[in-house]
Amino acid sequence: MGNDVTPPTPHPPGIDGFFQDAIEDIRAVLRSDPAARSLAEVVTSYPGLHAIWMHRLAHRLWKAGWHTFARMLSHVARHYTGIEIHPGATIGRRVFIDHGMGVVIGETAHIGDDCLIYQGVVLGGTSSERTKRHPTLGKGVTVGSNACILGAVEIGDGARIGSGSVVIKDVEAGGTAVGIPGRVVSKEDSPQLGPPDLDHADLPDPFQRIVADLLKQIDRLSKRLHTLENELDISPEELAEKLERSELQDELDAEFLDAIDDLDGRGGQ
Repeated sequence: MGNDVTPPTPHPPGIDGFFQDAIEDIRAVLRSDPAARSLAEVVTSYPGLHAIWMHRLAHRLWKAGWHTFARMLSHVARHYTGIEIHPGATIGRRVFIDHGMGVVIGETAHIGDDCLIYQGVVLGGTSSERTKRHPTLGKGVTVGSNACILGAVEIGDGARIGSGSVVIKDVEAGGTAVGIPGRVVSKEDSPQLGPPDLDHADLPDPFQRIVADLLKQIDRLSKRLHTLENELDISPEELAEKLERSELQDELDAEFLDAIDDLDGRGGQ
């Protein structure tokens, strides 16, 4: 893994370790979801939490070589939670899958500690070879709803993936990626790691910025064209008519050049 991708923390072994993880998971939900009001509500009513717990059991079976039973357990978890996590995936501590319906996490995916994943997220593969073919998420990564991260790409610590984005290239630590395909549109020099960033909706819109720049450029060109029409004492219709008559192109070019020279001369005075 890259220097800006912190690997998942190993889970403590044994039954005691499982319950220690479970307590951390419950606290992570209470910390990250303002709708969570009580311990009983979290334990009984959060499918993302149930999916994580069942995955931990399935992952231990997978590591022990009980692949069929591990897949069966993950299939049961998918049926009851709507979240599909391959038992071979490696998931760190305090990972919170919010709502979670439609989340798919592939076999060789790695998810770091304190990540926040919303519904509809896909951590998918792009190769049929039995190699590392799924994404690696660093620590404290936030992945917005219906985002897809495809292939053996690395998402750096503290990065944010906008809702509906399709990421097929690495995202550096503290970067914010949006769009299809996902592009990094901003970056924090020192991302704060730990609890996930809940302002996942407050992301820059690169397309809105492009449209705004185009409108400004059109406005500038329109003003320049209006100025030239006034200098030539010609209406827009007459200008369009002359442009359509190729035999007058040389004359029109000369008129434009003279007008531009006059404007430049006045600007220098």
